[in-house]
Amino acid sequence: MFEGQSRQELEAMMKANVEFRQLYFRHRELDKQVHDAELGVLPIHETTLSQMKREKLAAKERLLRMYEAAH
Repeated sequence: MFEGQSRQELEAMMKANVEFRQLYFRHRELDKQVHDAELGVLPIHETTLSQMKREKLAAKERLLRMYEAAH
């Protein structure tokens, strides 16, 4: 996510918007947990994994809307 944006631009967004920063790091945390669960490293019930995926997608969509609104 945000591969096309410069690191400085993202850091500026995170400094200027606390919600964006918190959501960004929550999305990263969920991404790692989902990845680990899919690899079998993190044992998680399928229902919990589905909830995590939905939360991750909602966070991504919100982040993108916030980013687009700022630019």
